[in-house]
Amino acid sequence: MGESFVLYKALQLTVVPAMRAAWRPTIEGTQHIPESGPVILACNHLSVADHYFLALTTKRHIATMAKIEYFQRSGVKGRLIGATVRALDQVAVDRSGGRKSAMALGPSEQVLRDGRVFAIFPEGTRSPDGLLHRGKTGVARLALATGAPVVPIGMTGTEKVLPFGATVPRLAKVEVRVGEPLEFSRYEGMENNRVTLRAVTDQIMYAIGELSGQEYVDTYARRRPVKKDEKKDD
Repeated sequence: MGESFVLYKALQLTVVPAMRAAWRPTIEGTQHIPESGPVILACNHLSVADHYFLALTTKRHIATMAKIEYFQRSGVKGRLIGATVRALDQVAVDRSGGRKSAMALGPSEQVLRDGRVFAIFPEGTRSPDGLLHRGKTGVARLALATGAPVVPIGMTGTEKVLPFGATVPRLAKVEVRVGEPLEFSRYEGMENNRVTLRAVTDQIMYAIGELSGQEYVDTYARRRPVKKDEKKDD
């Protein structure tokens, strides 16, 4: 955690001010993120840029899941990316589904048990159509297993900053709205109950939708097919 803390703080001192100056994002409700103790930030997912704008909501170190491919790439650029996500203390996740994807919940749970901040995008991948899609229950499992409150976050405009296939960020109006913490202690010990997990996840997604203003669809988001002229980054 020492090295990741130093690197993260260095980025906060350099990249964060630059982002604020360039995009002038509207950020509301940051007082809802606790200054200490475990907390889950649950956000809608429109763009790779979501990760960067999340960093503007709190001075605390935010751990997130990063696709396992980032940790396994070869070549100079690939190794640099792998070293960076490791240095930032991110959690590798295999997105092939099933047991492999579930394995990432163990390290994610430990982040929370250590009293830290963990951010998750319940949709599992970027929205391919701008709609808010059905959330996967991992966020509920983490909340019920650790007792950590869930702070819903809704973003708008980030899909214009880094659209699918884009590698150079564009200037666009971005808004980030942070909601009041959701607390699920009444479901303690029910992290393996599928009905409870779905109910909790749906409540979280409803709160996110209220903040983002997106239309909700009760279907899982599918990864958008990558065209030949686009660079696969999600």
